[in-house]
Amino acid sequence: MSQVREEVLKANQAYVQEFGDKGKLAMPPARRFAILTCMDARLDPAKYAGLAEGDAHVVRNAGGRASDDAIRSLVISYKLLGTKEWFVIHHTDCGMESFTDEIMNDLLASSLKTASVDESGWHDCCEGPGSTEGKYINWMTISDNAKSVVEDVLRIRNHPLVPKDIPIYGYIFDVASGELKEITEATEAGKAS
Repeated sequence: MSQVREEVLKANQAYVQEFGDKGKLAMPPARRFAILTCMDARLDPAKYAGLAEGDAHVVRNAGGRASDDAIRSLVISYKLLGTKEWFVIHHTDCGMESFTDEIMNDLLASSLKTASVDESGWHDCCEGPGSTEGKYINWMTISDNAKSVVEDVLRIRNHPLVPKDIPIYGYIFDVASGELKEITEATEAGKAS
């Protein structure tokens, strides 16, 4: 068994001992909101948004982007579980700013192993086999963080399954300070009507 796996299972056993009445929490989030944010390990939505178990839905993916799957989750969150407000939260120093679709596709075509990055850019560690299947994926990379928040709020707002009366707010989490900084243009674009 790997050391990480052992650590996870040991932590889970400690969590079980303190679980208490959490098994009685309702399925709908108590605070009736959802957050779409990045999977970056430096972000802890429970801490930066003051959440406890059962408070809110948190949808995470690379970049916190409004992919079809993220929108699917938000629609379910609203339609079936009653959320009334949504937050799109990207962050500074995001890995999605460090490459383009072309770079990702070239790396995948070369090898499926983990790549590395240094001051001269991204590099593969190994020789193939690779795959050209990556060219069929929109990697939703980020070239301008604030612009990407606006784009994602608009993509959600304009989706035909998203009701116009749900407000969508846009923020960037600063990984250096922990502060949520509003992207006014995004919040304005996500205003409920």
